[in-house]
Amino acid sequence: MRYFNIAGPCNSAKHYMIDAATRLQGVEQLIDMNQYFVIHAARQSGKTTYLQDLTDRLNAKGQYYALCCSLENVQNIVKPEDGIPRIVLKIKNQLRLSNIPHKAEFAKDADYSDFTNVLNMELTLFCMLLDKPLVILFDEADCLSEGTLITFLRQLRDGYNNRSRQAFVHSIALVGMRNIRDYKAKVRPDSETLGSASPFNIVTESLTLKNFTKEEIAELYRQHTGETGQVFEDDAIKLVWEQTQGQPWLVNAIAREVIVKILQSDYTKPVTAKLVDQAVQNIILRRDTHIDSLLERLKEERVRKVIEPIIIGEDFVGRLSDDFLYVRDLGLITETQERLGPANPIYGEVIARTLSYDLQQNLLHHHKEYQMPRYLKNGRIDVDYLMRDFQQFWRENSNIWKKRFEYKEAAPHLILMGFLQRVINGGGQIIRDMAAGTGRLDICLIYGGQKYPIEIKLNYGPKYMEKGLEQTARYMDIFGCSESWLAVFEHRSGIEWEKKIYMKKETMDGKTVTVVGL
Repeated sequence: MRYFNIAGPCNSAKHYMIDAATRLQGVEQLIDMNQYFVIHAARQSGKTTYLQDLTDRLNAKGQYYALCCSLENVQNIVKPEDGIPRIVLKIKNQLRLSNIPHKAEFAKDADYSDFTNVLNMELTLFCMLLDKPLVILFDEADCLSEGTLITFLRQLRDGYNNRSRQAFVHSIALVGMRNIRDYKAKVRPDSETLGSASPFNIVTESLTLKNFTKEEIAELYRQHTGETGQVFEDDAIKLVWEQTQGQPWLVNAIAREVIVKILQSDYTKPVTAKLVDQAVQNIILRRDTHIDSLLERLKEERVRKVIEPIIIGEDFVGRLSDDFLYVRDLGLITETQERLGPANPIYGEVIARTLSYDLQQNLLHHHKEYQMPRYLKNGRIDVDYLMRDFQQFWRENSNIWKKRFEYKEAAPHLILMGFLQRVINGGGQIIRDMAAGTGRLDICLIYGGQKYPIEIKLNYGPKYMEKGLEQTARYMDIFGCSESWLAVFEHRSGIEWEKKIYMKKETMDGKTVTVVGL
């Protein structure tokens, strides 16, 4: 029986899967045109599965000899005299596993001391032996760094430029999480140059694997239904799409969590939206390797510069910068004409929880009074009481905690979110909406079927307050509520605490907004 795969490449004999070729168009045309190109996509989005499938298809057609070769074991080898021989040996070992003729001749008498030419020379000699063009797909190519990366690309460029006079690889794909511009960022700042003969100039196209569409998610899940009879209800599929935006690992992980972990492989029970929601929460709390590896990126300065404005709702003007494009290519964010925000709600949630984790742990161990029962009144959350407690906590602890956050501009938002998360863990749920250019962060607490919208805004002056009230009123409309809270952090210097801390009721279009000064 096949299953939902969350570890390594997919195999159609063992795993439910969507045909990888449908998610990336135009690659075989580039190969036919003799091109060198880049394929990039976020971690665990199906790149290796696609490459293995493409290699098999190319070899089956018989027009080319195709080889897929991972460069992962050359990671962090900076010196080219060490890295280039490792790359040649990796190609040699991969050839041994292929059906390509003359494979034993590759690098048979290689001179590894000539590391600036050995890769070019051995590929040239090998291609001279073949009766068909050779295609090489270099997986994990973006793990190469500094001198090894430059020397690798320069030898490919040399072979590329001389193909009219001597044999060389017909077409090459460099595949990884990063686009070609980020290969450059690993070896030099933007202000410097590698000269007119830059090794990066050989790439003619940069392609990316798309996420699943909602229809492809349904198709994937129907494969399981066809083999087991277990049905995914329409609302469940809709929720998976909303929470994942089609990220392949998440789509598979949610299905596996429901079927194997929650339902214990009882195929008589349907997969419902309630079970999907439970699976999402389990995955967020467990922080599987996929999510952990992605969140490690949050520590990088170039990632912080992009994520921080999204958290606090500030405009991000550098959408053509290398930093922005790098974070987008990592799969952390998504950009449309309407908004710039986390790539999907699950990533948004784990970003917020990760960045406020230390605070939550501190509250858990040293402020045990901040628990849900303290704020319940007739089955409802007394949000005024909750926010008064936070006002006191903020006044007493803000200077200490703001210094501890690497995301200092977003520290107020993250501290309030951490505080609310600590409380709501007692049986409720938080929905967050982070998006650049909105000027605020929207949060909705949910408990016992009741919704409590909270908007977080930085106060730069009276006009910001007026805009905040208008935004909060619109936010209430989204959730169908007649009451909400606007948490306003004073961002101007020289304001005394007595003027910062206040709570007042405002009326907007017949709805009550409680403004909480901080």
